[in-house]
Amino acid sequence: MDNKRKKISVASLRYVLREIMWPRRKLILLGIILIIFNRMSGLVLPASTQYLVDNVIMGGDMEMLYWLLGGVGLAVLIQAVTSYSLTMLLSVEAQHLIASLRSQVQKHVLRLPVRIFDNTKSGELVSRIMDDVEGVRNLVGTGLVQLVGGTITAVVAFVFLVRIDPIMTLIALGPLGGFAFVSTKLFQTLRPAFRERGKIRAEVTGRLTETLGGIRVIKGFHAVEKEGQIFHAGVLRIFENVKKTLTTSSMLTSMATFIMGSTSVLVMGYGGRLILREELSLGELFSFTLFLGFLLAPVMQMANIGTQMTEAFAGLDRTSELLSWQREDDDPQRTVVMPSINGHMSFEDVYFQYEEDKPVLRGITFSATPGTVIALVGSSGSGKSTLAGLAATFLEPDRGRVLVDGVDLREVKLSSYRDQLGLVLQDDFLFDGTIRENLLFARPGAAEHEIREAAEQAYVTEFTDRFPNGLDTVIGERGVKLSGGQRQRVTIARAILANPRILLLDEATSNLDTESEALIQKSLNQLLQGRTTVVIAHRLSTIQRADLILVIEDGEIVERGRHDQLIASDGRYNQLYTLQARI
Repeated sequence: MDNKRKKISVASLRYVLREIMWPRRKLILLGIILIIFNRMSGLVLPASTQYLVDNVIMGGDMEMLYWLLGGVGLAVLIQAVTSYSLTMLLSVEAQHLIASLRSQVQKHVLRLPVRIFDNTKSGELVSRIMDDVEGVRNLVGTGLVQLVGGTITAVVAFVFLVRIDPIMTLIALGPLGGFAFVSTKLFQTLRPAFRERGKIRAEVTGRLTETLGGIRVIKGFHAVEKEGQIFHAGVLRIFENVKKTLTTSSMLTSMATFIMGSTSVLVMGYGGRLILREELSLGELFSFTLFLGFLLAPVMQMANIGTQMTEAFAGLDRTSELLSWQREDDDPQRTVVMPSINGHMSFEDVYFQYEEDKPVLRGITFSATPGTVIALVGSSGSGKSTLAGLAATFLEPDRGRVLVDGVDLREVKLSSYRDQLGLVLQDDFLFDGTIRENLLFARPGAAEHEIREAAEQAYVTEFTDRFPNGLDTVIGERGVKLSGGQRQRVTIARAILANPRILLLDEATSNLDTESEALIQKSLNQLLQGRTTVVIAHRLSTIQRADLILVIEDGEIVERGRHDQLIASDGRYNQLYTLQARI
């Protein structure tokens, strides 16, 4: 586990240097220059204190007072201007970087294989996209330059301290060695804690997303209290993690405060003794004390910035890990650009399993000519949807081949194939927005008459014409404001508008009442013309006119033929049809 974390951390560092720092090197360099001017101007005040006390107050030099006031005033102006410039340059760029990284990660996630989404909660992926990159602002924002500026301030202040009195400097800096050692150990415990926090937040967010998406089921089964307990346990895990990191961070800050106080006591004692012995002037002691503050303050600040940087790298560890997941387009075998599809589809001895030693499909073999309607029937869990998933390239066979026009789908560039693919899935998924926007999802550039024609063919206008806003009616998340039959008709209209060469219908009429099903059957007859279509349906009445019916049981084709042939054979299809007819 440690080795894995180390590798991910190295990957994160490489990613930070190559993708974040280097493209913004000019901006970061400008920020460093500004922070140098900012910190150097800040040192004018402690440097002038010695002359103010010894020459102006004690010596009565009024001319030097004016020079000191002018110098300090100019330094304050420089500090104000550089501070504002730093915020505008780096803080704004940091937020732009966060937005860009989120967009990059989201695009990467959408290109991951479907299996990833089958095994990972959507809410967990949302958390990783939105939350893990948040800390990166400290790498480009003021955090990084403040770290550089603090280091420069500490070094310059140290030089002044040594010039005033080397021995008092050593006495003052003695406790810092112990602080550096302890803080290094504490930072080693913070990074794993921040990584764990990202993981916990993703899990809790994933469960919360599921809860909100299934609110009707939760309320229907009176499970509100149970879900509340699950979420409460999750947020308590986050709390325990935050408490651990807060305790560690607070310990660092408290140690820094204690060291500053202890050092001040030592300086007061030793410096006061030197003044009484007339080996140190009062102005030098004042100046030494201020420079010491300018040395210790960055130490405290760097402890806080170090915590932020640790959190940033922990988030980037998880982001780098996610970006290292292979996208489905990254397969080196996928080099073939799919030409215009005629529609010849064949499965050659296809095997598939989701889990080891639990086969779902076993030796599936069939062939269909262009324009053929292939119907898949069988009991639930027999492998029908898995077969459709292979035809859609959502899955890849473990053995055997799936061919379209003689081209192995494992060698095809997915975008060139899916551009010619249409889907009407069992889960009639619609996006929050208008009906028109959901139709345009298939073809964003479709003309108005094409949209209207597709809606009419799927009998969507049969109910939208009764709505005040027609096709511009907002349907809510997942189309919740429409009935099941209405949602299904919208998804079919979307497929009609896509005008695909390969069409997959998974339970296309499962959510329709008798009247809606009759309407859809008419639109499907037109939709299926000239396209190779794979139809999955429990309602056997919807596939009676299929060119080829495959009866699948336990992942194998047990019967094949047309409706009349299978009825006459008095086999499994006959049993399913007779049972449903009785119902």
